[in-house]
Amino acid sequence: MSVEVIGAGLGRTGTLSLKLALERLLGAPCHHMVEFFKHPEQLGRWQQALEVGEVDWDAVFAGYRAAVDWTAAAFFEELWGAYPGAIVILSLRDIDGWWRSVRDTVFDELRSEPDSDDDPWEAAMAPIREFTIGMLDRRFTPDWPDETAAKEAFERHNAAIREAVPASRLVEWRPGDGWTPLCTALGVPVPDEPFPHANTTADFRARNFDPAT
Repeated sequence: MSVEVIGAGLGRTGTLSLKLALERLLGAPCHHMVEFFKHPEQLGRWQQALEVGEVDWDAVFAGYRAAVDWTAAAFFEELWGAYPGAIVILSLRDIDGWWRSVRDTVFDELRSEPDSDDDPWEAAMAPIREFTIGMLDRRFTPDWPDETAAKEAFERHNAAIREAVPASRLVEWRPGDGWTPLCTALGVPVPDEPFPHANTTADFRARNFDPAT
């Protein structure tokens, strides 16, 4: 099994919904950073990729047929080199909505002090927080808490994906687009069921999403 779909969109562009949708369409797991809660051992390989730049991507994605979220976006160049036959999905949303969402969820979480050392969420989150801050610093912008810098990095990232990927292999997708663009790109029927929508800002802040999904 190898990666057939690379989700190149940054986090907070509907990536958890996209994960669930791709799993339904492909009949196999899709990697997303929520996987770190269920498989904390995965962090070591991602940390190696960040620190050393050399990693066995087939080992990283053993058992997965797709990858989305911050990690797939941050390491897109390496993943595109490893899986040049993949379909690339650039998940998008309006930049102001994206900034408000990422500021009030991911960035707020990364900058917050743990409530308690005994909190199971914090115990699971601590190594993920450390890795994510390093990833953002090195592969997004070191000024990620700043609105102007983050928005510029968002636009820069999306432009780089559009330049790197041939139009025939690139799908620009927004959560409101639902199943059809994904199914067309993958050559599969549109499911007769609602498109999954998960991990709203309210869900994230209430920690109401299931990190083992």
